[in-house]
Amino acid sequence: MPPAPDALPTLVLIHGFPLDRDMWRPQVAALSGAARVVAVDLPGFGGSEPKPFTMDSAADHVAARLDAEGAPGRVVVGGLSMGGYVAMAFARRHPGRLAGLILADTRAAPDDDAGKKGRDEMIALARETGTAGVVEKMLPMLLAEATRAGRPEVVEEVRRIARRQPPEAVVAALEALRDRPDAAPGLGGVSVPTLVLVGEHDPLTPLTMAEAIGARVYGSEVVTIPGAGHLSNLENPDAFNAAVLAFLAEVKPGNTPAAGSGDRPA
Repeated sequence: MPPAPDALPTLVLIHGFPLDRDMWRPQVAALSGAARVVAVDLPGFGGSEPKPFTMDSAADHVAARLDAEGAPGRVVVGGLSMGGYVAMAFARRHPGRLAGLILADTRAAPDDDAGKKGRDEMIALARETGTAGVVEKMLPMLLAEATRAGRPEVVEEVRRIARRQPPEAVVAALEALRDRPDAAPGLGGVSVPTLVLVGEHDPLTPLTMAEAIGARVYGSEVVTIPGAGHLSNLENPDAFNAAVLAFLAEVKPGNTPAAGSGDRPA
């Protein structure tokens, strides 16, 4: 007999750049029996209104979405890449709402000077060529070489999702990524079960960065997704979903925030 809906944890999934919640379709389909899955769009993505945001304001946006969805208690928050930065901000700003944390293909450190310069160049490209130019430049960094060579359906799915995002949203996200704070100091305060996932061939946030996150969160688990690049949930959904399902089985659903651990003020 399947568990009652109120016995399932709520799993909120936050997309990476420059995609939207549609990137989580393989997870929504596979994980819905183990969790109430809520995939969210960050401001400007997925047809929402473009506007400037920060990782902190995006985390508050996610919290508000959960309220609107009728999920006011503790939840498992998962994010990939940019979504991981937002998930870490959520853990920092809304610790009393957290039952578990999943950080996929992301890192805690902020952009260095070279990284900020690269964001500025990408912003200029978005303004000059639109979203399509950004997508084509990023594809070799988003997908493993084997995926690009042998799985054209995945490449086209990424193109399809990314190209429909408006340039204004892409620019706002790049600015937020460029200016995000160092998330590492806040990780030491994470006291919920934490799963860190990383694609075997991820060139943007490789295993060393995943291990650096794992080293800061006591009791966390780091799992490598075989054959995948940066978009590990799309490149090897079976392995990604298996790791998340095993993690969810260990997380106790909670309907009430922990005493004394409420949201942090803006």
